[in-house]
Amino acid sequence: MTAEPAELPPGLPTLDELDAARAIVRPVARETPVLSFGSLAEHTGAPVHLKAEHLQRTGSFKIRGAAVRLGRLDAAERERGVIAASAGNHAQGVALAARELGVPARIYMPADAALPKVEATRAYGAEVVLTGRHLMDCLAEAEDDCAASGRTLIHPYDHIDIVLGAASVGLEILEQVPDVATIVVPTGGGGLLAGIAAAAHAVRPGVRVVGVQAAKAAAWPASLADGRPVPLTEVRTMADGIAVGTPGTVPFGIVHALVEDVRTVGEEELSRALLLMVERAKLVVEPSGAAGVAAVTGRPRDFSDGPTVVVLSGGNVDPLLLLRVVRHGLASAGRFVSLRVRVPDAPGTLAGILALLGDLGANVASVEHSRTAPGLAVDEVEISVEVETKGPEHGEEIRAALAADGTQVLDG
Repeated sequence: MTAEPAELPPGLPTLDELDAARAIVRPVARETPVLSFGSLAEHTGAPVHLKAEHLQRTGSFKIRGAAVRLGRLDAAERERGVIAASAGNHAQGVALAARELGVPARIYMPADAALPKVEATRAYGAEVVLTGRHLMDCLAEAEDDCAASGRTLIHPYDHIDIVLGAASVGLEILEQVPDVATIVVPTGGGGLLAGIAAAAHAVRPGVRVVGVQAAKAAAWPASLADGRPVPLTEVRTMADGIAVGTPGTVPFGIVHALVEDVRTVGEEELSRALLLMVERAKLVVEPSGAAGVAAVTGRPRDFSDGPTVVVLSGGNVDPLLLLRVVRHGLASAGRFVSLRVRVPDAPGTLAGILALLGDLGANVASVEHSRTAPGLAVDEVEISVEVETKGPEHGEEIRAALAADGTQVLDG
């Protein structure tokens, strides 16, 4: 790095430490590209770029921290092996880094972890143990295993080497977009957010760093308000890559000192952002990887003060989940509408409704026909129809046309 280091608060990573970690990362991880995204820039009024960490080796930024952590183990620690806990991305990063160093690796993953992530972790040579429902369940078992086996725990976010490895993402962004004003970072345990914040503060303190959490896994806002990591009682989100119930102690100290803005996005916002990436950016990312995009699309004028870089943190999405999320995104965007109507039970009624929908340009995806729904008269039938529309206005046009035709629309 050519920039002079900024004066950091005590205990935070120095530029020398960041550069030393980056030297370990370089032979293992790719320098991922930054892609301009004009579709979103039209809404912010300023340039928007996407840091494509979903194109990283193993499909996420996690290989960076794993490379630093494993690279600094001594010979005895490497011989004993390592253990990790992960919903998938950290698992793959640890598995690949361990394979390249010849270190035995055992990874604890949730029982319902996405099959592609489990298979990829095994393909990199790690032993996979499926257990529990959430990351914290896996982490507890991994810690017990380490105590019994003597292996080293490679924590997914709560270790300074993990933070330093993730900081290399920030150092790359600052070189690739020298005039960046804001960096938007998907956030779970906090390793990536802390690393990027430390890099930005060391090289260019004026850069704003914004963390983004899934609203149903948002431990950071309350923790920052309380001044300490506060655990959630429940975590439920499609964004498994950031579904962490408690911020890490190590990243918390850095984030608390350097980051003033951590936002939350809902499940519908995540699904719409993922759909936007597929349709407009031609990129496939996982829901957690799209969290930053969701934050910018939700409040675009908050990012109008200069170039914004949004980190696409991962792309390891289960195809089955992708289908569900895209469908959810279409529904959220008003392009996939469910209608329930009550009509006379007479020959030709269903055909008439389908003909009307066809005339309106709505593509019928499915039809259910019920004569036994609650509240039906003996001569009535309830029909549920799912249709593909051209957008919210088209959906309202369809409802209005059905009502004008004398059809009782129960909901939509």
